[in-house]
Amino acid sequence: MKTAVVTGGGSGIGLAVAQRLRADGLDVATIDLRPSDAELSFTADVTDRSQVDAALSAIRSQLGPVSVLVNAAGLDGFKRFANISFEDWLRVVDVNLHGVFHMTQAALPDMVEAGWGRIVNISSSSTHSGAPYMSHYVAAKSAVNGLTKSLALEYGPSGITVNAVPPGFIDTPMLRSAEQRGVLGDIDETIARTPVRRIGKPEDIAAACAFLVSEEAGYITGQILGVNGGRNT
Repeated sequence: MKTAVVTGGGSGIGLAVAQRLRADGLDVATIDLRPSDAELSFTADVTDRSQVDAALSAIRSQLGPVSVLVNAAGLDGFKRFANISFEDWLRVVDVNLHGVFHMTQAALPDMVEAGWGRIVNISSSSTHSGAPYMSHYVAAKSAVNGLTKSLALEYGPSGITVNAVPPGFIDTPMLRSAEQRGVLGDIDETIARTPVRRIGKPEDIAAACAFLVSEEAGYITGQILGVNGGRNT
């Protein structure tokens, strides 16, 4: 049985991905900043390499080498560009980009040794269109897309695929928090502008991830698979 690691697996998209992969028969461990009472849940900050290494070591001791990695941990931010402090900038980039770096670099040796691996990075549909007041977030997620393409070229010969899924307007705790802070705009208007006329569900993203980590998706790598109800094409 293959071992999957999902970051940000305590809620939202990460939780849905973990549940779907578990239902598909994988051994799934989650890594999240917040403690969870779920089985095989590990508390770690993906921006801290020592914590990442410790969590992966514990996962390997319980489940074996890592075959599948889904980088879903994320942090948003809403500020006019002129008001973003460099500390704000670094924190958002640290979680959304450097966290992917740490997790991927730490997990890759298992996949290289096995000659098989799947990596899926959750980016953002804002990388297609931009987003006002989120320049640090959009910049970090855009970098994740570029990193995805480079890693796909580098590790394809090792039997490892690397793809990204940029979610559209997905009903998650992070989205609802932004709504409560009044930085999101009118949700009903956004739904009305979405071709499929509904808000996305975390399960929509989980379904895309489940396919990309499957054996059948072995000829798909370096791709940016938008799951956004047609808002970005």
